[in-house]
Amino acid sequence: MYSYSIYQWLFFFYLYCFFGWCVESTYVSIKDRKLTNRGFIRGPFLPLYGSGGMMMLIVSMPFRDNVFLVYIAGCLGATVLEYVTGVTMEALFKVRYWDYSKNKFNFQGHICLGTSLSWGFLTIFMTEIFHVPVERIVLAIPEQVLNPVTVVLTVLIGADFALSFKAAIDLKDLLAKMESTKGELISIQKRLDAIITSAGESLGSKKEAIAVSMDELKMGIEVKFESLKNLALTKPSEYMESVKEELTELVKKYTVNIEIRSHLSSIRDFFQKDMIRSNPSMTSDKYQESLDEVKQQTFKKKK
Repeated sequence: MYSYSIYQWLFFFYLYCFFGWCVESTYVSIKDRKLTNRGFIRGPFLPLYGSGGMMMLIVSMPFRDNVFLVYIAGCLGATVLEYVTGVTMEALFKVRYWDYSKNKFNFQGHICLGTSLSWGFLTIFMTEIFHVPVERIVLAIPEQVLNPVTVVLTVLIGADFALSFKAAIDLKDLLAKMESTKGELISIQKRLDAIITSAGESLGSKKEAIAVSMDELKMGIEVKFESLKNLALTKPSEYMESVKEELTELVKKYTVNIEIRSHLSSIRDFFQKDMIRSNPSMTSDKYQESLDEVKQQTFKKKK
């Protein structure tokens, strides 16, 4: 059984947060051939790995003499932790920081069989091999040194997490606003279709479905504006004259929403930009198109 003080438990947590950051950042940096600071927070710590390390130590306690049960406990414990963390983060931020949807035998994209089985082997490695010398080193550190260091780390990591949490919430709100501008554009498109239909002109509009992507949406609206402009010039009518002011307002509304969306996609907040760069594979079921636009702008600016 592990018998540690609260400071030692916290220090182990931060230590494994750091080790996890080293492993994942190195792997991703080599894979992408560029330095990448992985993780939710901006410092060299990955809380999921720290939580995973603590979980492995705790769930393995009752089964220290049975490697098979340690493996099973590790698989189950880590899978539950990963699933709960993934679901919670997506519920809070409307963004997935990891996604196993493309992996076989995945569940809701938050967990998958291959990763769960790997967690079991990692638990055995962690508890039987890796943690032994780490424990020896940490327990050798005098309390008068370990305790204040742990307090300082707690303050720094806590502040980093608070700022990162705020950045993630702000990013969610930004994506929601971008989607709102798209909703406004769809309303404009529908109104233009109604005006064209009332004018007795098809112009291909009556058969068109409402555009889904932003590029299609912008192109469709601009084509409709141009078509109505030409219609007013070539076939002036009492109806076209009656909607002239409304069309002017729709043009202004369209321009404003395009400018707002462009401004929102070019994020300036350091924590938000660094969060996107640190998690280039993040996805969002609700705001994917807006997220892709933000990611494109962020990585383009870096280049």
